[in-house]
Amino acid sequence: MEKKGIPSVDLKGLKFRGRGKVRDIYDLGDSLLIVATDRISAFDVIFPDPVPGKGKILTRMSLFWFDRMKDIVPNHIITADVDAFPEACRPYRDILEGRSMLVRKAVPLPVECVVRGYLTGSAWKDYREGKPVSGIGLPAGLPESAKLETPIFTPSTKAPEGEHDLPISREEMSRLIGGDLTERIIRISLEIYQKAQSLAEERGIIIADTKMEFGTIGGELLLIDELLTPDSSRFWPREEYAEGRSQKSFDKQVLRDYLLSTDWDQKPPAPELPPQIVEKTRERYEEALRRLLR
Repeated sequence: MEKKGIPSVDLKGLKFRGRGKVRDIYDLGDSLLIVATDRISAFDVIFPDPVPGKGKILTRMSLFWFDRMKDIVPNHIITADVDAFPEACRPYRDILEGRSMLVRKAVPLPVECVVRGYLTGSAWKDYREGKPVSGIGLPAGLPESAKLETPIFTPSTKAPEGEHDLPISREEMSRLIGGDLTERIIRISLEIYQKAQSLAEERGIIIADTKMEFGTIGGELLLIDELLTPDSSRFWPREEYAEGRSQKSFDKQVLRDYLLSTDWDQKPPAPELPPQIVEKTRERYEEALRRLLR
């Protein structure tokens, strides 16, 4: 485990493609090299303090889930074996090992695909205010963290860095990418969530909600980016779950809760984080990985 963490990578000689909230991307011609750094974001803002080892945890977890979902939908991964990467990557083997993936070049769809099985986060906020959740009306009288009778699909926009994703309805998603593709993605997303939730519960984790991304190559639909990690999902310890309150979690809720206790306005620049918050966040990510891969 890196003691200081890796906030970014600089792979000279490789063509830099772009930088996301967590991942640095390089263009290798007919493929992309995606490197998961130890950066962490909350409320769509990146923080200056990395979480040591986080990128390796995210990579291992995504690979775990991508492999288990390939019978539902193909994904963009070519290989995560650094020895099989192009020759130009070899000088950076020590950096890339365990935190990188060679992937196919897909065109990302302009929506975030969110599935919710429990009433929490922004869905709970909207529900409490009497609003529908992404256009979906839920039964009255549900408590915080309630398990929904059936999981719901609640898409959002894909906002630029520093801006917040905004909920949209299925109809708005259809206008963006087409009705047939929207229906297919909804079906696939719900199937992935239900399969993941069943497996995770056996290992002591409730997946309250998760966010997926899809892309296309020609007419082929692919899962891309990451999948079912603490960065893209809310993981709760099953043994401590109870309706009517917020839950302990294996994700970055520790960080969110800390930030909500400060006077930060959730806009850049992000404040520095206390070392104990960084360490607690790292411990929660590690525990989620340990449970899933046991």
